[in-house]
Amino acid sequence: MTIVTVFRSRLRPDVTTDYEALAASIGALAHSMPGFVDESNFVSPDGERVTIVRFADVASHEAWARHPRHLEAQRRGRDEFYLWYHISVAEELSERTFSAP
Repeated sequence: MTIVTVFRSRLRPDVTTDYEALAASIGALAHSMPGFVDESNFVSPDGERVTIVRFADVASHEAWARHPRHLEAQRRGRDEFYLWYHISVAEELSERTFSAP
């Protein structure tokens, strides 16, 4: 049962390169966590950012959600970087893959 987190956000206009450094560090941490499946990041033309992260199970996702470095990054995000964010966490009910030959 894969757990999918969709993190939508918008940065404050005055955000510095500190955000990019922190995001890269936290992304690398997520990749190192047991149960990590994959991560995708997108930025829309109007500046909305979307990160989709998948973990193999609830326990792996919860370990990530409660990791001290991740909690500190969340605090900094609220205090320094984000105008707003929205997080959705769901169980993946099915999965299909297609690759053109």
